[in-house]
Amino acid sequence: MNHTKERILDTAERLFSEHGYAATSLRSIIASAGVNLAAVHYHFHSKEALLEAVILRRWVPANQERLNLLARCEQEAKNGPPALESVIEAFVGPTFRMARDPQSGGMVFMQLLGRLHAEGDLLPRILTSQFGEVLERFGAALRHALPDLPPEELIWRLHFAIGALAQTLRGGSKDLEAISHMSLSFDSEAALERLVVFLSAGFRASVKTTDMEEVHAAIQ
Repeated sequence: MNHTKERILDTAERLFSEHGYAATSLRSIIASAGVNLAAVHYHFHSKEALLEAVILRRWVPANQERLNLLARCEQEAKNGPPALESVIEAFVGPTFRMARDPQSGGMVFMQLLGRLHAEGDLLPRILTSQFGEVLERFGAALRHALPDLPPEELIWRLHFAIGALAQTLRGGSKDLEAISHMSLSFDSEAALERLVVFLSAGFRASVKTTDMEEVHAAIQ
């Protein structure tokens, strides 16, 4: 990759993760990266396009790992439903493993994703436009793993799951310490295991009778 382009991406990733997308100006990125505005416009054209490039650089290989892991757990299930824990781990695991790899941007990128999720609809719009295949594959796998869960309820639980993932990515040890008043370190492997257990229980939770009646009424 062009060294100037890579320096801009590294700088933008760091500043977006520290201050958020809205609060980070192109001027601050230019000053920190030691480049001029023309270089940013040449490589990325706009601030939003720069953010998308930052996300794609890390997310494309992570998504390939997601699809590979999902294919493996579907093969292990043969003709039956895949194990729910395996589907969830295949989706969230690559992001956590990224945190342990200094060459991949590690915790900086995790914090960026969590912060962007909290800022609004920019991240979901980028992910939806770029990674439709991944979302479709995992949606189908979850429906197969949870055949008795009404479609509307599955969407709600996906929404809650994404929120839990984003909070974990954004907060790290700081939120743990604020809640517990204890000095706790963020172990990405342990956090992944806890999150998979937590999300699996949430997806398997029973649906209230009144909720089921409302779902059926809506379908009819």
